[in-house]
Amino acid sequence: MHKSSAWPLALVYGGLIVYASLFPFAGWRDQGVAPWFFLTAPLPKYWTGFDVVTNLVGYMPLGFFLVLSALRSGRSRYALRLGVLVASLLSLLLELLQVYLPNRVPSNLDLMLNMAGGALGALSAWSLEKLGVLQRWSRFRAHWFVEDARGGLVLLALWPLALLFPTSVPLGLGQVVERLQARISDLLTDTPFLDWLPLSETELQPLLPSVEWLCVLLGLLIPCLLGFCIIRKVDKRAWFVAWVCFFGVWVTALSAALSVGPEHAWVWLSAPVKVALTSAVVMALLLLWVPRRASAALALLALGVHLSLLNQTWVSPYFEHNLFLWEQGRFIRFHGLAQWLGWLWPFAALVYLLSLLWDKDSKI
Repeated sequence: MHKSSAWPLALVYGGLIVYASLFPFAGWRDQGVAPWFFLTAPLPKYWTGFDVVTNLVGYMPLGFFLVLSALRSGRSRYALRLGVLVASLLSLLLELLQVYLPNRVPSNLDLMLNMAGGALGALSAWSLEKLGVLQRWSRFRAHWFVEDARGGLVLLALWPLALLFPTSVPLGLGQVVERLQARISDLLTDTPFLDWLPLSETELQPLLPSVEWLCVLLGLLIPCLLGFCIIRKVDKRAWFVAWVCFFGVWVTALSAALSVGPEHAWVWLSAPVKVALTSAVVMALLLLWVPRRASAALALLALGVHLSLLNQTWVSPYFEHNLFLWEQGRFIRFHGLAQWLGWLWPFAALVYLLSLLWDKDSKI
């Protein structure tokens, strides 16, 4: 029996919902009203279809993963009720907390839509279980992946979502040093601790074409190698490479469309990027026969090089402009979700790979 990926996915998704609901976590204060006042208030007069869809759909995965995790842990009797209850209580708690945030507006309509979304997701998982669809997934997983694949599956499931946040280099996740230093400097301004802040002695430079080619290549190769750590059979690995390439290209195009408009969805796909993507696919195919432990070691090496190159590069004003458009646009509610995934995914993968290589009891 393998450990299910549903429970860690539910935890990760729940944490992202909390971040997105309370972002930007600033200006907390008592506004002189009871925190539950919105429960009996009239329904909002002004709302958009986008708000309805996002509040409804946003909680569906949470309800789905909660019920799935309960089913996989032997709590099938309470699975449906547990999923609906936890999703509803989380939504209620976050709406109550929004009363203390001036930049957020609690709403009974949002609460009802969140609860309905959680219930629909929970009902979907329960129905799929009763119809035998989830059993087919279990058989598919057993046929494709090793028993201890939970961590790798969670990371691979989150990778396309991490790509939604704009990157200065296509597929270049984890470029955090420059923005992190700037944020810490702002926090330490007018304090003696600012002098203790370790800053880079050399000025960050733009990427050379050859370095950009390598970053794009590694950005696609890393999830392929991560998949090789949990997939044994060569033919399955080949199919996996095709899916990684498909999701990597199309999600990056979606990110560009959300940032600068649908007409510019493919502006990032320049000739050098095409060469880098092709090189990554060729290299992944050449590594199909590499053992799992060697795949983990190669992925760890690729991650180290990738992060080192990206974080020695400055963020161009053009990219900052695109980032401003993203953060100020109507997708601001997803800012926390995509931003933190884009920043932290490579480091989570780094920890996972190190745990695979250090664990003496691992079957890798």
